[in-house]
Amino acid sequence: MDVLVTGAAGFIGSNFVHYLLREYEDIGVVSLDALTYAGSKENLNGVLDDPRHEFVEGDIRNRELVTDLVSDVDAVVNFAAESHVDRSIEGAEPFVTTNVGGTQTLLDAARDADVDRFLQISTDEVYGQILDGTFSEADALNPRNPYAATKASADLLAMSYETTYGLPVVVTRTCNNFGPRQHSEKLIPKFIQRAAAGDDLPVYGDGSNVREWIYVEDNCRALDVVLHEGEVGEVYNVGTAEERTNLDVTEAIIDAVDGSEEQISFVEDRPGHDQRYALDTAKIKGLGWEPTWTFEEGLARTVDYYTE
Repeated sequence: MDVLVTGAAGFIGSNFVHYLLREYEDIGVVSLDALTYAGSKENLNGVLDDPRHEFVEGDIRNRELVTDLVSDVDAVVNFAAESHVDRSIEGAEPFVTTNVGGTQTLLDAARDADVDRFLQISTDEVYGQILDGTFSEADALNPRNPYAATKASADLLAMSYETTYGLPVVVTRTCNNFGPRQHSEKLIPKFIQRAAAGDDLPVYGDGSNVREWIYVEDNCRALDVVLHEGEVGEVYNVGTAEERTNLDVTEAIIDAVDGSEEQISFVEDRPGHDQRYALDTAKIKGLGWEPTWTFEEGLARTVDYYTE
């Protein structure tokens, strides 16, 4: 199988490329990335010279390039996206053009090339907030910030190509990932580096917002399962039930790097800040997947990565 991985120099994408080439001898990977601020070719160090791997610098909105690359692969895994909520609040345009328009370009190319599988990578944020219980895949989408709205749009567009054109689409919606190679604008790497340096740790609101956390290696295994065994036309939630408030996460990072709680500063909450996300994962567990990393184990490995 030959797989086109878009957003392959970003956080989850690069970890997935490493995972595929490590776990399979018979898979070839074409990595496509525009190398924006959030992507780095260094994230692919160790596989750039692998004969089964080809790196291409380019944008998923480039129809000619995408058409050419998709014509030579069996499957597409689309990680490429603008992904930072705060940036989407500051300006939504790149989120719309990349997350929606870029996905459409990929879908058109995949339809024309008659690929065997199109895996659209999404997020639990498309459901909006839930104060009690968990979201199932059948629940309505209620995105509450521009980033989440563009990801929800891409999900619906991808699923429409399955219904309308018979494109073999599957979608995953994953909780908050953390681990090696994540950009330092994200909460965990940002706070690890700031706490270790003795800098302040700006926590939104009162720090009570709850997120479910997954170590990126567990997510890579989940995506692998869905890519190979997921049912076409279905959505799969990927979560761990490892719920932590943002303040819990901050305090765990302080403990891990021998920082001080005096570094915590509470700042004005961001607009539309969802209080809690939580996922029902019975469906993907039915495919045999279970998370294997606890939050504490993943955080220890992540702290080692960033402090070294």
